Amino acid sequence: MTAAVGAPLWPGPENEAVPELSIVIPCFNEEENVRAIHAAVKAEAERHARSHEIIFIDNKSTDHTRALLRQICAEDGATRAIFNNRNYGQMRSPTHAIYQATGRAVIGMCADFQDPPAMIGEFMRLWRGGAEVVLGQRRSERASPLTRFIRAAGYGFLGRFADYPVIPGATGFGLFSRDVVDALATWNEPEPFFRGMVVEGGFRIAIVPFDRPERAAGETKNNLRTLADFAISGIAGSSKSLLRWPIKGSIYAGLATALLLGGALAAHLADGRGWALLFLAAQAGMFAVLLLFLGLIGEQVRMISERTRNVPLVIEEARLNFPAGRRAPVDRRQFGTEEA
Repeated sequence: MTAAVGAPLWPGPENEAVPELSIVIPCFNEEENVRAIHAAVKAEAERHARSHEIIFIDNKSTDHTRALLRQICAEDGATRAIFNNRNYGQMRSPTHAIYQATGRAVIGMCADFQDPPAMIGEFMRLWRGGAEVVLGQRRSERASPLTRFIRAAGYGFLGRFADYPVIPGATGFGLFSRDVVDALATWNEPEPFFRGMVVEGGFRIAIVPFDRPERAAGETKNNLRTLADFAISGIAGSSKSLLRWPIKGSIYAGLATALLLGGALAAHLADGRGWALLFLAAQAGMFAVLLLFLGLIGEQVRMISERTRNVPLVIEEARLNFPAGRRAPVDRRQFGTEEA
């Protein structure tokens, strides 16, 4: 089986013109931002692309976001919307929308203006210059010291142990060529860590540093739990070398335990005290290490199970403004393979 890369896997019906640019905007409870981000993104798309489509994907908002998206779609024929039947998180939902886009280039960005629409022109320039992927790299951001520490630790851990290099500060904000989207769609990732997948794929990547502004309105959807989810998925899905760590760790832990037991025995023979506490501390440390790696191995086994299940990234409740031939979700994973 070989992956076919080149022409769009799903170019749309023959009577539908393929847009040069698709812009994907995931949202969840963004009633204060959707109209403004639509206006800003559309202005940039009209300025820098020959033709375009804008795709919002809503992760089961509980405010008026969906009502506003219905109004926007009624007013603009080039804007489309996908409504998920539940919240599928910040990895599966945006990736599903990217796979539904038909543009020769696809840009993914947030709805809260922390991914500046003004960078669309530079992304398009670099893509036309030969880049297959253009990533926005967060140079600075107003965030709490704890958030910055967690992000730095996560990037450092991935940089040290991942099977391919990571790009610190890169988020899902970027442009992906048609070939990249079609190639990655065949990977069947249950929890697609897209920023890592584009690096693992070996594509030509251009970086655009930027200072990330504050959210325009509303409340951030990121918290320590979502950051932890990103980190766990990134580590479990991109580091095969961690599977070998329990064996090495068990050897070192065994040696350390032997030394501690020897020291505790010597202390006990000298004055009869101290060895019990040292023994308990050594046992607790060993159990902590074992639990950590069992958790990572379990996460990787779970991801293997998810790949075997072959479930869709999301289940759609409705979609708006899609042409007749695209009124049903397209599973791009069925394309891109042929018998050898």
